[in-house]
Amino acid sequence: MIRVLALSGGYTRAQATTLLARNHGVIASFSRALTEGLSTAQSPAQFNAVLDEAINAIATASRT
Repeated sequence: MIRVLALSGGYTRAQATTLLARNHGVIASFSRALTEGLSTAQSPAQFNAVLDEAINAIATASRT
């Protein structure tokens, strides 16, 4: 096995990415944590900025 896949497990994105970064070789599936902070009331630019921030945080934690 090359990598283990983990779920965010109900943690906030900040908690989940911190835990993920501590576990080398683990990647994650963050469905709820990925959408944290997104809202239909946001403008497209705001929505995209929040989503980009989430993706970058999760990707960075996966690479540590």
